[in-house]
Amino acid sequence: MYYRFILIFLLSSTWANAQVYKPLSAASKASFKIKNFGTTVEGTISGLKGTIRFEVNNITTAHFDVTMDANTIDSGINMRDNHLRKKDYFDVATYPSIRFVSTKVLATKAGEANVTGTLTIKKTSKEITFPFKYTLQNGLPHFSAEFTVNRRDFNVGGSSMTMGDDVKIVLNVTTSK
Repeated sequence: MYYRFILIFLLSSTWANAQVYKPLSAASKASFKIKNFGTTVEGTISGLKGTIRFEVNNITTAHFDVTMDANTIDSGINMRDNHLRKKDYFDVATYPSIRFVSTKVLATKAGEANVTGTLTIKKTSKEITFPFKYTLQNGLPHFSAEFTVNRRDFNVGGSSMTMGDDVKIVLNVTTSK
């Protein structure tokens, strides 16, 4: 019993040192790029919210639980955006948010790490790992990342012959306490 108490105390003190932050939706940006009919289609998704536990001196205790509002998809063409909101793409009426929950963070070098977690788009959840960078801006953490996901892994867009499978995601996340 004594050893369980010590273990619980040690684990909780590690989490207690990490500060809790919120992503600032208005100051953050999530953008995407995908090939369609041989050209690159770019867009953004906004409505970022959630919690981020982060301690710059102990990055392995970081934890991310964030969502984006799938209804805010914006490629600059309203007709295309409305199509992307429908069932064969993001089905925002049924699945209004895209969620990422981290399970592990490993430092790679100063200011950089790899995060592993579960990405959920529509009803599909897949484990992904991607690199990210972190800095402090006015004492608050800022995160940036670039990675690629396969849209078919999440049943987005069906088996289109004209659209590429790989979607490049670029994140720039500003936080507040």
